[in-house]
Amino acid sequence: QVQVVESGGGLVQPGGSLRLSCEVSGRIFSIDGAGWYRQAPGKERELVASIAPGGFGGVINYAETVKGRFTISKDNGQNTVYLQMHSLEREDTAVYYCNVEVIFMTLRRADYWGQGTQVTVSS
Repeated sequence: QVQVVESGGGLVQPGGSLRLSCEVSGRIFSIDGAGWYRQAPGKERELVASIAPGGFGGVINYAETVKGRFTISKDNGQNTVYLQMHSLEREDTAVYYCNVEVIFMTLRRADYWGQGTQVTVSS
């Protein structure tokens, strides 16, 4: 059974930094593709940052609104995906969700979502 748990959210002042973690537990071989999404009140969920699966070169992409401020990374040894956020703005306030595509020992693939972690940027 695979579980995806985000952590690291909280209240931060404008200009501050946070690092979100997305830990994947269960009998998996590796995390292939991954993405961080966010959903602000009254808005649709949007993709913030992503790492393409290895078959697509592991290309990293960012939403224009976070380029230069956010960094996504993946540690397969720890089965964890990170989102480092700097220069946070009030507009970054949202629930942040992690989505991962995992590969099992059988080479089967599956897609999972975490439960979300709240990020609030406010003075």
